[in-house]
Amino acid sequence: MPKNILVIDDEGLVTKSLRKLLTKEGYNAVIASGASEAMEKLKAFSFDLIISDIRMPEIDGIETIQRLRQLQKDAGRQPIPEIIITGHADQEKYKEALKLGVSDYIFKPFDTQQFLEAIKGKLNVA
Repeated sequence: MPKNILVIDDEGLVTKSLRKLLTKEGYNAVIASGASEAMEKLKAFSFDLIISDIRMPEIDGIETIQRLRQLQKDAGRQPIPEIIITGHADQEKYKEALKLGVSDYIFKPFDTQQFLEAIKGKLNVA
């Protein structure tokens, strides 16, 4: 059974590319363009991993992850590992992500193989 990955990014080109890459690797990628949509998807589906952009309009990736964690907790479900992706070298957001304890923080553009290895590591697949 394929692993379900929630991809949160407001840039359509990024989500389209990530969906194509993840699907090719055998994952089921579900796309959300922001926090509200991600929360709705999390209520409806079970995910094995969350990949979120850090900079998004309205609610950033840090707050989005905090809200998703709270939803999981309120539903009595186990935490989901998260990978933050960003195209901006923002030290403050990086520190916030580390403080939050996200599983990984990857800068765009990223090496596809390294990105896939990070995903496999978080999903505990060979």
